[in-house]
Amino acid sequence: MRHLALNDCISRAFGAAGIPVRKEPAGLVQKDGKHPDGCTLIPRRGGRPLAWDVTVCTTVAASYVTAASQSAGAAAEQLAESKSLIYTELSAADKFQPVAVETHGPTDEATISFISELARKISEYSDDPLDSRYFFQRVSMLIQRYNSILFRETFPAEDEIDT
Repeated sequence: MRHLALNDCISRAFGAAGIPVRKEPAGLVQKDGKHPDGCTLIPRRGGRPLAWDVTVCTTVAASYVTAASQSAGAAAEQLAESKSLIYTELSAADKFQPVAVETHGPTDEATISFISELARKISEYSDDPLDSRYFFQRVSMLIQRYNSILFRETFPAEDEIDT
């Protein structure tokens, strides 16, 4: 569920850059029933539409602790690689971009490049150089919001507290 707000942010950012998109496109469903979070409706570089899939990993989860302890962004890199493997079928028709973010902030290199390019396109379209900063701030705030929710979930519910 954490990735839905970030996917909405990415989708709105494409709109702010004047690039029409479709969220959860039905035509890109794979054999296993999975589909990316969105895709552009017009071809981009190389004449192919861009499909993306947003995922957020908690670096303190057992499956990511080892990678996260090696270097900042390593869990996001691991997650991006696994997403790319899931969507290998898309590579022929669409360019695929995993958007992998760690809850403690780091992202993989491809995500940084993708977000930077999208931010630049937003500023070019609006003719306001600050719009790219606002986009980065929105992404940062979403990550902070995820962390506050995760932190809150570590406390017992009020009805579980003995008085």
